[in-house]
Amino acid sequence: MKGYSNSMTDIILLIHNVRSTHNVGALLRTCDGFGVRRVIISGYSPYPKLEYDERLPHLYERQTKQIEKTSLGAEKYLDIEHSTAPPLQSLKDNGYKIVGLEQSPSSTLLQNYTVPSKVALLLGEEVYGIDKSLQSECDDIIEIKMSGHKESFNVSVAAGIALYQLTI
Repeated sequence: MKGYSNSMTDIILLIHNVRSTHNVGALLRTCDGFGVRRVIISGYSPYPKLEYDERLPHLYERQTKQIEKTSLGAEKYLDIEHSTAPPLQSLKDNGYKIVGLEQSPSSTLLQNYTVPSKVALLLGEEVYGIDKSLQSECDDIIEIKMSGHKESFNVSVAAGIALYQLTI
């Protein structure tokens, strides 16, 4: 296993329908920084070249090169897999709590969240967030309190804030 963890929490990051290669790269670099052991990239999110990559070479080469601009090689230290949809039920079956990072009437503020021992942190689209159908499958929804004029952080910044809180 490439990843490691410096906290008591076993965390998997689920990146679903994040369009930007730069956001994906920043997320991978952040995962490495917080010791996340595994990353599952799903939907139309770009992802770096994998061992058994079925994409055409010119596609994975272009996406990998763009991701590496912000990941700075972090993908080499993570267990990364790609799936058409996030494998939520499989993760639940293995004891993970599916935790969506999203603004929702049912969310818990991040600073008030009691962190379970196994977390699969789900991220959604840059503009629209986590699809409602996936939100309904989450065990918990956490939200970062906003104080400024904007309604949300960039997905990679939000993930960094959440991972910091989940790993301290």
